[in-house]
Amino acid sequence: MKKYYNWIKQITYLGFVLVVAFAISSFYCEIPNQIYIPSGTDISYDFNVPVKVVLKKDSMEVFDHFIKHTTGGREASYTVTCKLFGILPVKDVEVMLVEEDHVYASGMPIGIYAKTDGVLIIDTGMVLDETGREQRPAENLVKSGDYIVSVNGEEISGKEELVDKIHQFGEEKEILGIRRNREYIEVAVEPVKSFQGNYMLGIWVRDDLAGVGTLTYCEENGGFGALGHAVSDGDTGALMEMAEGWIYVTDIVGIKKGQGGVPGELSGIINYSKEQCLGTILDNTPLGIYGVLDGNMGKVYKTDLYDVAYKQEIQLGKASIISSVSGESCLYDIEIESVDYSGKEANKGILFRVTDPDLLEKTGGIVQGMSGSPMVQNGKIIGAVTHVFVQDSTKGYGIFIEKMLRQ
Repeated sequence: MKKYYNWIKQITYLGFVLVVAFAISSFYCEIPNQIYIPSGTDISYDFNVPVKVVLKKDSMEVFDHFIKHTTGGREASYTVTCKLFGILPVKDVEVMLVEEDHVYASGMPIGIYAKTDGVLIIDTGMVLDETGREQRPAENLVKSGDYIVSVNGEEISGKEELVDKIHQFGEEKEILGIRRNREYIEVAVEPVKSFQGNYMLGIWVRDDLAGVGTLTYCEENGGFGALGHAVSDGDTGALMEMAEGWIYVTDIVGIKKGQGGVPGELSGIINYSKEQCLGTILDNTPLGIYGVLDGNMGKVYKTDLYDVAYKQEIQLGKASIISSVSGESCLYDIEIESVDYSGKEANKGILFRVTDPDLLEKTGGIVQGMSGSPMVQNGKIIGAVTHVFVQDSTKGYGIFIEKMLRQ
């Protein structure tokens, strides 16, 4: 009987250990690595998990100074430890003390035009030579997503220059300067004289890109952020490396609803005249495009100046997105279903569902071109729309606005 009780005790103990380990593992992902807290606001560590937050000893001095003073325009940080039931350490969280942020939410559709930094290789292909035989001169030498930046040591910046250089050097083996994954390499390719008499490398290329998106916010100093994700090439899927780019006034002329596993989209006419240029793109990042509004400011849609809400302030339930799919800036109802603090996918921190009947009637939910639409809750901007569920266009993901502002 004693052995039986010992056996039961060990099983119970093992079960308890496994439950605790599972809880710690689960809660670890539910707790953010870092949070921002504006100076002058109440400090809250509500992560919706049963943990007690304890200040680490080496952070006490910083914390005490924060309680007595503001940050004075400078960022500071301290660290807290989250403990399960106040006993078992689960995770350390870095608390960044920041000044309050304010931005103008937009929701305006914009046309995006950008020139690649070099000539982007889409794919390799076949060339018929003078005898009619199939040749593939660049196959296995260059890759989709490479950028051609020079030919035989001479720099190029566009498709026309590339074609001119190929013809200029003729049948001579050409050394292509390639930028691959931000590193420079050289590749030797032997051109083929086609049956039309032109020298060709059998490479499909692109040197520019245009599309429609949404302006998320503008700042009082003229800076802007849009999309909430990178401008990527539609064929390679890679982040586009830009030499220069601009955003323009765009008129939405059609809306295709998503259905049957095919995402919907906004169709727009981009006016490329100087008078319709809104600003210059300075950076294309995984978290959005950024630049300065240095064009026709009178045509920029701006709503009220919104306080920025940080991720720990976001609540499940009712919120809104700002969009101009109807031709004017409107608030549409959504329901926030979950918030992901893990940071595994920076563009998918907020899971939401469109509930507004007007938007559902117009678009069926989220469609391509709405990326960047601001998300607001309780009078603050909390994020921007980034993705749609292909199988359910009423559902989508958003990025935390703090990610866009502090990329």
